[in-house]
Amino acid sequence: MPESVTDEEHTEIERSRRTDEELLSRGSDRASLDVGGAARPREGYGTQAHIWQREKVFELSDVRISYAGVPAVRDVTMNIHKNAITALIGPSGCGKSTLLRSLNRMNDLIPTASLDGTVHYHGEDLYASTVDPVRVRQLIGMVFQKPNPFPKSIYENVAFGPKVLGMKDDLDERVQGALEGAALWDEVKDRLDSNALGMSGGQQQRLCIARALATDPDVILMDEPCSALDPISTGKIEDLMLELRESYSIVIVTHNMQQAARVSDATAFLIVELDEAGKQRTGRIVEYDETEKVFTNPSDSRTEDYVTGKVG
Repeated sequence: MPESVTDEEHTEIERSRRTDEELLSRGSDRASLDVGGAARPREGYGTQAHIWQREKVFELSDVRISYAGVPAVRDVTMNIHKNAITALIGPSGCGKSTLLRSLNRMNDLIPTASLDGTVHYHGEDLYASTVDPVRVRQLIGMVFQKPNPFPKSIYENVAFGPKVLGMKDDLDERVQGALEGAALWDEVKDRLDSNALGMSGGQQQRLCIARALATDPDVILMDEPCSALDPISTGKIEDLMLELRESYSIVIVTHNMQQAARVSDATAFLIVELDEAGKQRTGRIVEYDETEKVFTNPSDSRTEDYVTGKVG
């Protein structure tokens, strides 16, 4: 069971995200579907309430994700809450990234992928036939493991999504706001016409975060966003995540236990299970709780072994 899909499927995901302007343009012309509550005033958000008392952004029930009929992740039942950073941790191959991509239907881009069970977003079925997946990805943005700026100017990178989605009013202000939100404006405001490929790795990743913010999302998904960065850049991204939590809900996949402990409010630990023949690997959540509890007083001995470094 691949947590990371094949090279061919990964290439298809990247191509769809990076170059499929036609699809995005077509999506912007479709009827506007009421997918969840992203348009609600953000004054209603807040981190004061205990995490489990905050509004549920996602509700997953008996979710199973398969490739070509072979389960990759199974028996996932969990709620993900507003204005929280939720971390998905576990050994390689346990399905963390597969589960993350199911939250904005990125797995739809893989022809062999299928999902059973239900994923509700603000109470609405995310996989209903009437839901436009392009609209879903506008509301639920994705930041990938490796920074993937377009070979365009810094300005055009941030403006790309709003332009193809028809969000062209006050574009300069939108670009500036997104760059400020990604803590990048002061570093690039005098060179917005420069090619984004000339930025440092850490700056490129923050640019990708700004690109996600520019379409006014409700949720930001991050798939190991710091794995390719140096410690200083990693620290800046972590500080940024904590700032963004005030206005957005964040779900992050990470192999860095210290990072999960530092930034997340809740943590789900996944393991890999083998079938009786010892051939088929399937991921499953064995513990999901507040991060402090997961790291200091876990309920499952397998969680303790993993977070303390005994296994993994």
